[in-house]
Amino acid sequence: MRVVMLGAVAALAVGLPLGVAAEAAAPKAKVTVTIKSEGTDMFGTVSSPKPRRCAADRTVKVFKMVAGEPHLWVTDTTDKQGGTYVWSTGNTGTEGRFYAVVPGKAGCRRDVSPTIRVRRNP
Repeated sequence: MRVVMLGAVAALAVGLPLGVAAEAAAPKAKVTVTIKSEGTDMFGTVSSPKPRRCAADRTVKVFKMVAGEPHLWVTDTTDKQGGTYVWSTGNTGTEGRFYAVVPGKAGCRRDVSPTIRVRRNP
């Protein structure tokens, strides 16, 4: 209770309405990005409790690990298929270790997928 009161006093001291102080302190929504592969085709999903704000139309960055260093490899934007927001690189033709990142944005957290090993189909 004391922290809330101190926040309200601080907001009034700098001339902010109470709603603005509370909005600035609101937690960001959780976001989850996944990555899978079939051969050298990588794909995944982006999900969130606030899907229209945090999963729709999100840029997914796919990084390749080269000598232990991440290198941006490809990006895609999520599309809604059914009730799920999906992304896909198409067939990159490249083997290696990859992971996906969804950068944070206003009201939405950032997320990083686990790293996967991608191999060509035999």
